Amino acid sequence: MWLNPEEVLLKNALKLWVTEKSNEFFLLQRRRGHGDTGGKFTGLLVGALDSVLDSNARVTPFRILLQMPGSQVSWTIACGAAVGEMNRHWDWLVQNLLHSLSVFENKEDVASFVKGKVKGLIAEEVRGRQAAQEEEPEKFREALLKFELCFGLPSSEKLVTTYSCCCWKGRVPRQGWLYLSINHMAFYSFLLGKEVKFVIPWAEVTRLERFSTGLMTDMVRVMTRRCQRDFSMFLSLDEAFGVIGQLADIALRRLLDSEGLELDRVLQQSSNITKRVLEEQALRTYVLALFRLPRGERLQEVALCSVWTPHARCHTTGTLFTTDSYLCFASREEGHCSLLIPLSEVISIEKAESTSLLPNPVIVSVRSKKAFQLIELQDRDSLVDSLTSRLRALQWKHSMFRSRKSLTSSSPYYTFCYDTMYCDGEDIEERPLRQTVNTEALMACYHHSQPDPNNSTATMEQVKERLWEDHFPEYGRGVHMFRTEKIQKLVAMGIPESLRGELWMTFSDASSELASHPGYYSGLVTESTGQSSLATEEIERDLHRSLPDHPAFQNVKGIAALRRVLTAYAHRNPKIGYCQSMNILASVLLLYTKEEAAFSLLVAVCERMLPDYFNRRVIGAQVDQSVFEELIRDRLPELAEHIPDLSPLSSISLSWFLTLFLSVLPFRSAVCVVDCFFFHGIKAIFQLGLAVLDANATALCASADDGQALMILTGFLDQVKYDEDPSPPTPLSSQSGEEGRPPVKQHTLITDLIADSYEKFGDLTVRQIEKLRCRHRIQVLQAHEDTTKENALRVVTPDVSLSPESLADVYDLFKTEHFINLYWGDGGTTLALQHHDPGRPYVEQYRVDRVQFKSLYMLLVPWLCGFHTDTVAHRTFTLLDQDRDSLITFREFAGWLDTLYCEELNEKVRLLYRLHIPPALTESEDDPSPLKSPQLSTTRPLHVELPNGEMRDFQEQLKQMLKDLAKEKEKDVEQPVPPMNQREFIQFCKTLYSMFHGSPDENELFQAIATVTSLVLQIGEVGHRSRCSGSEVSSEGGAGDEVEDDHREGSQEDHPVFSTEEEAGERKEGTSKSSGSESQSEWAVSYAQILASLLTEQQLVNFFEKPMDLSAKVAEAKVKQYHERAGLLMLQQGTS
Repeated sequence: MWLNPEEVLLKNALKLWVTEKSNEFFLLQRRRGHGDTGGKFTGLLVGALDSVLDSNARVTPFRILLQMPGSQVSWTIACGAAVGEMNRHWDWLVQNLLHSLSVFENKEDVASFVKGKVKGLIAEEVRGRQAAQEEEPEKFREALLKFELCFGLPSSEKLVTTYSCCCWKGRVPRQGWLYLSINHMAFYSFLLGKEVKFVIPWAEVTRLERFSTGLMTDMVRVMTRRCQRDFSMFLSLDEAFGVIGQLADIALRRLLDSEGLELDRVLQQSSNITKRVLEEQALRTYVLALFRLPRGERLQEVALCSVWTPHARCHTTGTLFTTDSYLCFASREEGHCSLLIPLSEVISIEKAESTSLLPNPVIVSVRSKKAFQLIELQDRDSLVDSLTSRLRALQWKHSMFRSRKSLTSSSPYYTFCYDTMYCDGEDIEERPLRQTVNTEALMACYHHSQPDPNNSTATMEQVKERLWEDHFPEYGRGVHMFRTEKIQKLVAMGIPESLRGELWMTFSDASSELASHPGYYSGLVTESTGQSSLATEEIERDLHRSLPDHPAFQNVKGIAALRRVLTAYAHRNPKIGYCQSMNILASVLLLYTKEEAAFSLLVAVCERMLPDYFNRRVIGAQVDQSVFEELIRDRLPELAEHIPDLSPLSSISLSWFLTLFLSVLPFRSAVCVVDCFFFHGIKAIFQLGLAVLDANATALCASADDGQALMILTGFLDQVKYDEDPSPPTPLSSQSGEEGRPPVKQHTLITDLIADSYEKFGDLTVRQIEKLRCRHRIQVLQAHEDTTKENALRVVTPDVSLSPESLADVYDLFKTEHFINLYWGDGGTTLALQHHDPGRPYVEQYRVDRVQFKSLYMLLVPWLCGFHTDTVAHRTFTLLDQDRDSLITFREFAGWLDTLYCEELNEKVRLLYRLHIPPALTESEDDPSPLKSPQLSTTRPLHVELPNGEMRDFQEQLKQMLKDLAKEKEKDVEQPVPPMNQREFIQFCKTLYSMFHGSPDENELFQAIATVTSLVLQIGEVGHRSRCSGSEVSSEGGAGDEVEDDHREGSQEDHPVFSTEEEAGERKEGTSKSSGSESQSEWAVSYAQILASLLTEQQLVNFFEKPMDLSAKVAEAKVKQYHERAGLLMLQQGTS
């Protein structure tokens, strides 16, 4: 294969290579010992060396070198293991390059030409491999070439797919091509000699919509914070809209919410994303949501088949989905019939004899002594082999887990003693008790009410139990039961209390997880006992707020069990830890299941059934609220018409989703909702929420404000009662009956409300919900970004004088630079730049490294320094990086810009001064070449020519300026900066000269800086002589007073700047008393002396005080930033 040219100093070092073919420019070599038949000692030695090396360090046996006549340096341009492949590469070089190289006169031109050709071959191979993954490779290869040519993005910007469409500008359509890549969407059109093209990063997309107009029936609208683009005339609008939504969602989750993609291993590397991968990912997301599987499950096989359904006495046609640990079957019509078989429950998977009535049958046997028959499976052999291998691996894994548990413990339960660190009476009573993990549901010990066995409630419970007992023999019992429309009706009636815990475990598949990991919960409790954290503190605060009216949580036993479950989960998943509403959910689970089972159910709800709900930002809950708003507009248009802004209703419904209606409905009614949730997942909550709004639509449309709407809904939910509940409704929240509340219908039955939700909104499917989630997650993440930006600007604004508009634009540039590194970074950046951490302070969520800062520096700095710009940018980064983590925050960056554009002259000079002393200027930096600008002799008289032509002694002029500076210095809270030695001053002058180059007043500025340079050199010489004289007199003894008299103008009284500089110089050098004279004799000048000298030249004062327009600079940077970075990266990739 072709390689990026790598330099080889010795073509045949240690005689390890044998030349097979050669000419003037190329060598084909074979590794000694490979293919030798003579068995010479050298060949055997080299062969043995290669064989023992690690596979990553082994050398391929063949290579082709590019050599320059008369040079010892060569370049490896190809390598391979097969001689046939290398001969093809050799023939191509001879036929296509060898004759062309003879026309070059310069060796460097030959090397550059060949390297460029080889890199072109590599790029073509990459395109070919990428095109081979598509359905039409040649068509995709052509589109890839056009994409690279039209938009100039780096080669690492991988194209995913293209669509022919129209882009509308007003009422004018532009026919062209839409290119969708991993980080951008781009459009190109060339019609009638007019070219239209633009690039939109996915990170700027805030909303995606499908809509219709009078001209077009279906259009796609892509909205950003700056503009919107409308597209139409897609050949396949559904597919295009789905791919656009997926790519935007994946890019934003990768850039803004990387934790959300932690388990999506395929998407962690953006280079793996293709159109086929997107289709597989969409299907995987749907399957995980439909069957509520763990998020880490990978979709393995998808096959059409039919399953024998005993209850229907026939085969039901559908699709078989296999994952790492599950077999899942879904009928063609979603919800008609489904089957979930964990591999942990499977004993064997066998092929049966194929007949005309039963083609390609497969028998799946489970532990409950049942078997499931699947027929009409295509590619049956490979499917069974794959399932069998995974089944064996899983069985071995579980056997090892059980063996380890049996070695560490003889009992799955442990006894614990808790120290809650509280001193109230109840905790004092609890502390000495030894609490065991509960082996029964709390409801068995504490009933919310004790009904008479002869009343109607007990009778209804018995009827429900008989219905379920009749259902089990026909449809199965356990996690692998057939889930049909009949079972949906039974669930809607309310699950009997005696079966509720078992069926919750069955529907959620928490039962198989519990059986596969015996003792896991007890181990977590052991590990978390006695640990203290923020999560445990929050848990302690909420323990007594969880179902406080229920007798099970009015005593020590129930509270201790709730504490154990919540603490164990916080220990298991520290990223979530503990969130409010988890206590209410866990309390209900403990009422109907054993403690260990309640923990498994909590895991299933938090990590599978309500993903991203229980974390610091509750992204999942906000996404579903946004989806709920769209469902209201679609399913309840009259309500949406009367209430255009649905955000208040969304705020009210948030608690419905977070607590599964447990906090707003009476207890027994809310538990029926939880029944539906475990059977149907989040779909049941959406349906019930729509039914509640539909039942109150008339009252809501007539409501005057948000408060009245809240009262209407609260009053309605308060009076929703259980079928046979004889007691008045008792919600978990506030009691009803307040004055001013609108009259509501008394005693709506929860079963009627649930039945109404299935009847009116039961056609809502999981697939629709997942598509809506994909689109609305974009809006939610961007809303969080807006909040982050607002808070970052709020924090930084008091510290700077930049206008709010300019500061906001600078923030956008800063964030874009961070994103560009994520788009096209080489992977060598720090971990902090590879992931966005929303947990950091607002001003530190986006940071840039040295390379990124230099790019921003070139775009925004008001004074470029020619070839010296890179050096100054490097020093500026070092100066701003105060915590030495090689990263700069937005606060530091904004402060630097504020100094350049808004501060007074003295602060700008101070910044320049600090750039030329440590730590910005390091000792390792190369010394500059001697200054070639004119300088005054240090022996000439010191004088200053005033504007009126009068000549004044320098000492008098400088004395007055230093007095003025001393007054300002008293107000300055900053520590005095150290003095500058001669080397550092030369660097300072070099920067000034380079800053003025190209200025309209270049000649005047050069003359002015030459005068100032000579002036400062003389000031430094005066101080140098003064210190040297003082040192000599001090060493002789008794001559200090004479020196003080001779140099009165340089004394501490008259020139405090000198004394400050001397003291700072001593601090900087850190010398001892014995070496003090040597330190004082060093040439040095202070910041105040340099500033005073600069103030003597009006041209320099005008230059630094000239107003500069940051907004114009930012506007120009927005245009240049993307293409300059892309061009730089392409150049780097081309030379690497």
